[in-house]
Amino acid sequence: MDGSDIRADVLVVGCGIAGAAAALEAADAGLRTVVITKEARPEESNTLYAQGGIVSFAPDDKPDLLKEDILEAGDRIGDPAAVDILVEEGPRLVRETLIGRLEIPFTRSSPEALDYALEAGHSRRRILHVEDATGRTIEDRFLNALLKHPRVTLLAGRTAVDLLTVPHHSKDPVAYYKEPRAIGAYVLDNATGEVGRVFAPFTVLATGGCGAVFLHTCNPPGADGSGYAMALRAGARIGNMEYVQFHPTVFRRRSGDGFLISEAVRGEGARLKTRDGKAFMGKYSPRRELAPRDEVARAIYEEMIQANTDYVLLDLASYAGPAAVRKRFPTIYRTCLEDGLDITREPIPVVPAAHYCCGGVLADGWGRSSLAGLYAVGEVACTGVHGANRLASTSLLEGLVWGTRAARDIAGRFGDARPFATSRIHRWYHPKKEEAVDPALVNQDWLTIRSTMWNYAGVIRTRKRLERAKSDLEYLRHRIEKFYQAVRIGPAIVGLRHGILVALMITRAALANPVSRGAHFIKRA
Repeated sequence: MDGSDIRADVLVVGCGIAGAAAALEAADAGLRTVVITKEARPEESNTLYAQGGIVSFAPDDKPDLLKEDILEAGDRIGDPAAVDILVEEGPRLVRETLIGRLEIPFTRSSPEALDYALEAGHSRRRILHVEDATGRTIEDRFLNALLKHPRVTLLAGRTAVDLLTVPHHSKDPVAYYKEPRAIGAYVLDNATGEVGRVFAPFTVLATGGCGAVFLHTCNPPGADGSGYAMALRAGARIGNMEYVQFHPTVFRRRSGDGFLISEAVRGEGARLKTRDGKAFMGKYSPRRELAPRDEVARAIYEEMIQANTDYVLLDLASYAGPAAVRKRFPTIYRTCLEDGLDITREPIPVVPAAHYCCGGVLADGWGRSSLAGLYAVGEVACTGVHGANRLASTSLLEGLVWGTRAARDIAGRFGDARPFATSRIHRWYHPKKEEAVDPALVNQDWLTIRSTMWNYAGVIRTRKRLERAKSDLEYLRHRIEKFYQAVRIGPAIVGLRHGILVALMITRAALANPVSRGAHFIKRA
């Protein structure tokens, strides 16, 4: 089952802010850049759904204050050197790339001044936003720039199956004596079912996170952790996978789909209350609603358990006027209204949901992984910025900074890239199968993964729960591998194979770490 081969200078897998920033910077440096995304709509990514905003510097801000807030939110296990990079380069790239080049129309408090929002964990109002649709605006502007660029080829509806590496995929036995290196990826054309090879001396993973392996998430369905799985199979180092951040406030819609209620809502005064109207965050933190996300998520979870209920209430209506709510949060207001809830008059039913993975493919200050030729940027990467828990609105900034830096590093190293003969690399081999994937089996396997992860490896964990999860998931992985080998390849079975491996990575990491920190909380039996 062989598709056509493509050669590029840089392959970028993923098209959120991190992948888009890397692709645009690489193309500007004169490199032929291929961007692939498994979604039919290339804008579909976690970036698209980012409401709150992006960290910058307000007039009364200082780099040391931002650094302290980031390290404190990460429970003091973040890498100070990585945080320094974010703090030093981030605000400048916001000005130069987002405001200067892409002309992002950030909301203003007056014709002369940008509006800075406050979010949990921040000691200053420093969040730039486009009302409550910041990510959508950034994603749209980046995509427009990429589509117009003569050195960018954007391929939607293409699923990365595995990374191409030497010596693993080499036909040459002598290659086994050389340093392992990533040289591209095996890529599935979702429409034709053909798998081809995309060759590039440098590959940038920008595949986003893994919220879809949990029953409750505010991530899109495509957040199956594909980048983590491919990197692990290729031999790259992975770290901190136990630190999965749960967003405290996700709208519990009648449709069942999670819709994130931005951190900024609590920043503007909303209070969390029990179903009978009692505020409760004062019992859990002196910062109340503005405590870090992990503390707020656990507080909500505990209140739900104590009251035997499946949600709590987020009350904005009692603390902000209707006009102010509609102006500041138009997307949230409109989405809730479509579900029959007027947030200017009623509180919002919310639950915690998987939101952001603080771990991932270990990457240095330039996005370089431990595997030569492979870079990781954005949520798929573990740069050390987030430690055990991400500070609100730092993820878009990290994606912008590390995407840009990775491309600049590649451009500086490109002259030293070793040529390789594509004829010496194995084509994709998967015995042609007539049996199509049964969606009922895929759906049931996903339900098992997601329920197991939510109940045993979710907001609050115990060793017994994690051991049960590990046992169940290892058995399921064996079944899924047999399933994968027996059916015609397609995006559904590829995603399922990625997802089960990522679920196991999180569970094994959580079992190996007995210390509760940040987003990883072990409850003693």
